[in-house]
Amino acid sequence: MALTAENWPIAAAMLPFTTRLPLEAREESLRAEWLQALHQVADADFRHVDLTDSWIAYGDLDPQRRALLLEVLDEAGLEAASLSAIRKSVIDAADGDANLAYSHRTLDVAAELGIGVVSVGLHQPLTPEQREQLWFWTVEGHRDRIDDTDGWNLAVRRFRELGQHAADLGILLSLEMYEHTFLGTGASAVRLVEEIGMDTVGLNPDIGNLIRLHEPVEDWRDLLAQTLPYANFWHVKNYTRDEDPASGVVTTAPAYLESGLIDYRTAIRMAIDHGFQGVICTEHYGGDGLSMSAANRDYLRGRVLPRRDYALGESRVIQHVERIPS
Repeated sequence: MALTAENWPIAAAMLPFTTRLPLEAREESLRAEWLQALHQVADADFRHVDLTDSWIAYGDLDPQRRALLLEVLDEAGLEAASLSAIRKSVIDAADGDANLAYSHRTLDVAAELGIGVVSVGLHQPLTPEQREQLWFWTVEGHRDRIDDTDGWNLAVRRFRELGQHAADLGILLSLEMYEHTFLGTGASAVRLVEEIGMDTVGLNPDIGNLIRLHEPVEDWRDLLAQTLPYANFWHVKNYTRDEDPASGVVTTAPAYLESGLIDYRTAIRMAIDHGFQGVICTEHYGGDGLSMSAANRDYLRGRVLPRRDYALGESRVIQHVERIPS
C-alpha cells in the first residue's frame, strides 16, 4: 500500500544540535544531553528523526552507548527513521580508509537501532575559509576532478562494498548529491549509481545543495527528472535564488520549502510518479532550524503529500524498508 500524508515518515534532521560532551563522558551526563535535544524534537511534534552524525559520531559508539541511544530515543517517543553520515568521503585522500571503516561501523549501528536507510556522500570537511563565511557554500571547498578516473573507480568500488554490507543487513544505502563531487550533477550521480549496479544503492537527490551555489546551476526540474528514478531517501530544503544576467551576480539564502526556488509540490509529484516511497528528512541552515523543519513538515503533510492511495510509477530501486528493532 502506498504511503499517504498521514503515515509518510518525515524525519527531523539533527543539524541544529551539537553534542558538547565527548562520547567517553559519564553515561548519566550523555543521557541528559541527548534527551534534552530529542525532547525538543518531540516537542516540535516530530515522530521520526534522522540521526545526522554532525550531532553524534554514531560509528564511534561502543555497545553501551548504542544501547543508551536506543533507550533515550524510546524515552523521547521518537523513531530513528534514517541515519545521515556527512563529510565522511570514502575517497578522501587523507582519510578515505578511515571514513570507509567508519561507514561500515555506521551501517552496523543503523541496523542495531532498527534504521532502514543510511545516507552517505563524497563531500569533505569544510575548509578554514568556508568556516569563516556566513554561508559556507559561498566559498568553494573540495572539488572532485572530473578527469580523476582512479578516484571515480575507487568511489564505485567502495560504495559497492558498503552497498553489499547494507544489503547483508537488510537496509538501503543512499548517496547524497553534493556540489563539485562525483555526485554533483544529475548525469554524474546517475552514472555513479548505475556503475555501482545494486538495487539497494540509490540516490538522495538533495538538490538544495546545488541550487544554493553562487554560480550557474542545472535547472532543478532537470536535476530531479534525471535522479528521482533512483531515489531511495531524500533530504529536502530550499533556498531563494536571484540571478543578475548583466553582472553575473548570484545571491541565495535559506528559505521555507514553499517559498524557495524549488517548487516542492511539483517535485513531490514527480517523485511519487517515479515510485518514490522513501523517508523524507527536513533540513535547514540558519535561525531556528528545528522550527523551520517542523514548518516544512507541516507544509508537506498538510498541503503536498497525497491524502489517498493512487497508482505509483515504476521505480528502479527499493524505496522504503520497514525494520523492526531486534
